Amino acid sequence: MAKQMLLDATMGKSTKTAPWLPYAGVNCAFLINEKADTYFRSPKLMAKGVVEGARRYHADGIPLSFDLSLEAESVGCELTYWEDNVPSVTSHPCKDQTPEELCLKMPSKTSGRWPVMFQAAKTAKPQLDEMDCAMVGLVTGPLTLASHLAGTKIFTALIKNKEYAHSVIKYAGQVIAVATKFYIEMGCDIIALVDPVASQIRPGTFREFVTPYCKEAIDIIHDAKRVSSFFICGDCTKVAEEVCLIGTHGFAVDEQMNMNFIRDLARRYKKGFGGNLKLSLALCMGLISPREDALISLAAGGTEGFILSPGCDIPYETSEENILQAYEAKAFFDEHYPRHPA
Repeated sequence: MAKQMLLDATMGKSTKTAPWLPYAGVNCAFLINEKADTYFRSPKLMAKGVVEGARRYHADGIPLSFDLSLEAESVGCELTYWEDNVPSVTSHPCKDQTPEELCLKMPSKTSGRWPVMFQAAKTAKPQLDEMDCAMVGLVTGPLTLASHLAGTKIFTALIKNKEYAHSVIKYAGQVIAVATKFYIEMGCDIIALVDPVASQIRPGTFREFVTPYCKEAIDIIHDAKRVSSFFICGDCTKVAEEVCLIGTHGFAVDEQMNMNFIRDLARRYKKGFGGNLKLSLALCMGLISPREDALISLAAGGTEGFILSPGCDIPYETSEENILQAYEAKAFFDEHYPRHPA
């Protein structure tokens, strides 16, 4: 485990070996034989799960939680909890009205499950530090949070009702700025904005509706001397350059992306980049060897600003053996493969 190596890679620096960041969110509940619906409401279980995930996966960094419903719940969205998955948002308060019309407020430390997060971090952080493992705070990105607040209507509003869309996403940006402050106070070493649905829009729409509403949160991270990242899912090829320009130290992509393309783009903009192990075919089902899949990512990523990680949150019942195969591929790669560039 090497926290500083992960911080350096996220900032685009060369490292001795590629750091390892398993996104074991809900999977941590499975590791300690707990149901997810109980886990996400218990600070004691969350702390236990995160520390156990870091230990068993030999992590250089691990998310405190990977739950993109957290901010939404804290500002009034209703959730459904599941035994084997993260909670899902089931109500959208801004579906017919703007946040201003609803007089929606900012979350506080006592809103929703934020008290659970603060207590879990208080317990887990010293143990992660002792293991030389970074604690990563994941903040829901503005477009994804806006989709929780307004439902799918937000996507048509980006084109047909821009005033309404700006109102909802501006509020989402203010909420994530507050959430960012919370994660800084918890002691997170890296804070990432996670906006999976941002891959679904055009570059100009990204510049108008995502970039400006990330700025406050990113500035807060940097003012606190913490490391920043931006996570995006799906085929983000058309907006990948916008991601590099958003202002974070690094970014991460999922298995749909060509890592050679992402590597070259990241190096052009001097950004750290992470990805992109196949969750379904390799880590979950083992239809593709997790070891071979990891070697492909390692060969493409190299050791200049690259972080080996899954493409997204590791599902609940993912095989520990498969995840460890991906981790153990690092040692084989370091021994037998030349560094890139040679």
